[in-house]
Amino acid sequence: MNKNRLFNLKRPHQFFGLGFGTGLAPKAPGTFGTLAALPFIFITMHFPLWLQIVFALVISIFGIWACGKTADDLQVHDHPAIVWDEVAGYYITMIGAALNWQTLLVGFLLFRFFDIAKPGPIRILDKRAHGGFGIMADDVLAGIFSLICLQALIKVGLLPF
Repeated sequence: MNKNRLFNLKRPHQFFGLGFGTGLAPKAPGTFGTLAALPFIFITMHFPLWLQIVFALVISIFGIWACGKTADDLQVHDHPAIVWDEVAGYYITMIGAALNWQTLLVGFLLFRFFDIAKPGPIRILDKRAHGGFGIMADDVLAGIFSLICLQALIKVGLLPF
């Protein structure tokens, strides 16, 4: 069966699971999916820190459902087009950061590094967790690692606050 026929952005779980369609990019769908977090980052940038954290929890928990259901539709555990996990991971990276081109770029690069390289516990989660939780968990952890690194760079003055 042609997997492209299984994509249906009219289905709400696929619309979100595929990152509003960014996951259908022919090259580097994860990179394009990461960029789909930008509207959420810009909309919530002035929210209090606690509300940004709550929002990150909501999009991550929602992602377990959307990614899991989309994976079931596609009959592939973590199809490259499923990118809501990248949306959540990059959003987590940017929690509490002052937004400017430097923090957005460094946060993006940090997240993509941790998402692709999958060091240590990220790799373990990626291999052992399954379903929607498995799709989301490694990217959420990559986002947390990236958040810590980004905040450290800001704290030591290498990035503007």
